[in-house]
Amino acid sequence: MKISRKSAIKRMAGLSALSFLGLPQFANAQDMKSKLKGNINHSVCRWCYRGKSLEELCEVAVDIGIKSIDLLDPEEWPVVQKYGLTCAMSNCVPLSLTDGFNNPDLHAQLLKDYEALIPKAADAGLERIICFSGNRHGLSDEEGLENCAVGLEPVVKLAQKYGITICMELLNSKVNHPDYQCDTTPWGAALCEKLGSEHFKLLYDIYHMQIMEGDIIATIRKYHQYIGHYHTGGVPGRNEIEDSQELYYPAIMEAIVATGFKGYVAQEFIPTRDNVFDSLRKSIAICDV
Repeated sequence: MKISRKSAIKRMAGLSALSFLGLPQFANAQDMKSKLKGNINHSVCRWCYRGKSLEELCEVAVDIGIKSIDLLDPEEWPVVQKYGLTCAMSNCVPLSLTDGFNNPDLHAQLLKDYEALIPKAADAGLERIICFSGNRHGLSDEEGLENCAVGLEPVVKLAQKYGITICMELLNSKVNHPDYQCDTTPWGAALCEKLGSEHFKLLYDIYHMQIMEGDIIATIRKYHQYIGHYHTGGVPGRNEIEDSQELYYPAIMEAIVATGFKGYVAQEFIPTRDNVFDSLRKSIAICDV
């Protein structure tokens, strides 16, 4: 069944061994946790497994050695923490991809929302909260950049006070999110420069940026200082990250490690197999370089 990330987020807001050549292999999927190298902090996005309970996903994450479940709302944080996990990238409240910080009319409400959320996240021991630029709605890149900077400045200052980093996600406007403004790495990096704070970073979604820009490894090397979090996904289709798609994830993960990145890489592909957790195990094996 094909589902979109956008539709799944809207709803949420209201190993077997690898058999193909050249990718990392684990003889026994149940031994994965002990075999993980520790160079990558692994996470997984909740919305991709909405057919499973959060408790089920937590149990599998613990078994594999995944440390985090991404994109959770505050009421879900205690569930993952019960399993010794964290939420490396929290949802914002309310969650909107199309209406964001590039709209000055929303700045007051967004500040109010983040003023409520940031202290809660800090009390829960979380470190990163997602945000979005919103769609262009006729704005130029320059206007959108300025509007985002103005709206984000007080939010980022508050986040710094609480030890939180706000991360704006890079999304493609070519296939999945038409008109979305933060759709290229240089634009996002320019916003980081304009805000000038270590408490504002980019959520670099590899799937989205392959569609928009390609040249993934070179881009990561060039802009890594602006990146606070990574998401995966197979291209095309946002499905499994195996040899059925065009990206070679072991090399991408090696490039991320080489930058000295100490944050999290979250699996955000939509499984196509009946055994969705088998796909998750394989993805962690591929990315654990």
